[in-house]
Amino acid sequence: QVQLVESGGGLVLAVGSLRLSCLVSGRTFSTFVMGWFRQGPGKEREFVAAINSIGSSITYADSVKGRFTISRDNAKKTLYLQMNSLKPEDTAVYYCAARPYYISKSAEDYAYWGQGTQVTVSS
Repeated sequence: QVQLVESGGGLVLAVGSLRLSCLVSGRTFSTFVMGWFRQGPGKEREFVAAINSIGSSITYADSVKGRFTISRDNAKKTLYLQMNSLKPEDTAVYYCAARPYYISKSAEDYAYWGQGTQVTVSS
């Protein structure tokens, strides 16, 4: 059984920062590729960032490149997303997700999902 629980969302002013966390239960966290996705109001779920099991390969959506940083601590079974220079268009529910093997930007490839955490960026 694998469970993902996000935390760290909230309300922040534009150009501010937030750090999201995703705690993963189960013994296989260190073997998973982990990803962050988001779904804004009236929008489809979109890819944000992903990291491979050992943190040696990372990819970002163009919209967040240079502002967001994905990282993981396998000892703590925790995934992070540091979000800087936030913009109102970053407002969304942010989800962490897990899958085996290799990085994918497609939500359909991820087998395990958290419940999401709301991030609201006010101008």
